[in-house]
Amino acid sequence: SWVSSEIGMHFLVFLFQNGDIVKVVYLSLTGKTRQFVKKLGWDFIEISKKNPTVQMKEPYIVITPTYGEQVAHFFYEYIDFEENRNLLMGVAGSGNRNFNTSFCSNSKELARRYDVPLLHCFENQGTDKDVQILIEKVREIG
Repeated sequence: SWVSSEIGMHFLVFLFQNGDIVKVVYLSLTGKTRQFVKKLGWDFIEISKKNPTVQMKEPYIVITPTYGEQVAHFFYEYIDFEENRNLLMGVAGSGNRNFNTSFCSNSKELARRYDVPLLHCFENQGTDKDVQILIEKVREIG
């Protein structure tokens, strides 16, 4: 099992029994991904044009919305910054099922490109069940 804890005011943190810390980094263009992250109840880091890269020091996962290639490139820049690529543990995605085959396309592409697990795809801002699924999937990789 695991416990949650805050580090500063910027990160959503999972502390596992073995002591590993997993941070969650996300991008939200419409606010729906932000709403999902807030349902988790922990602090987080939201990347943006003003805050495009942070050098990660612990393992982390990414939560990305489904939008065009520009969002994917935003995450490429983040993940490829310094040692961030080596610390990426998994990806989750939000989107709208009306996007058909494009649903969660950015998260699927990131998982493929960086050879990490696609942890979960949820619609819009997600449900309480989606929160629990993501927590379980993060627990599995930790």
